Amino acid sequence: MPKEIANKEDFTRLLAQATEVRIVRLGDDAKLKLRTRKALYTFKTTTEEADALTKGIKLPVQELGQKK
Repeated sequence: MPKEIANKEDFTRLLAQATEVRIVRLGDDAKLKLRTRKALYTFKTTTEEADALTKGIKLPVQELGQKK
C-alpha cells in the first residue's frame, strides 16, 4: 500500500531517496508518486505546484494518462 505525504517539505525530503517520479493529472489536480527502494509515496497537489516541484529534478519523470 502506498503511503500518503501530507506536505511538500516531506515530498522534497523524500525526493532525494526516490528512484522514479510519476505524475497523474486529474483536471486541475495532480497526484505525484515517488518510488523509493522501500515504499511508494503519493502526494496530492495542484498541477501548477506539481510542475514546480518536478522542475529541474534529475530523476526519470513519467507522465501517466488522465483518469476519467
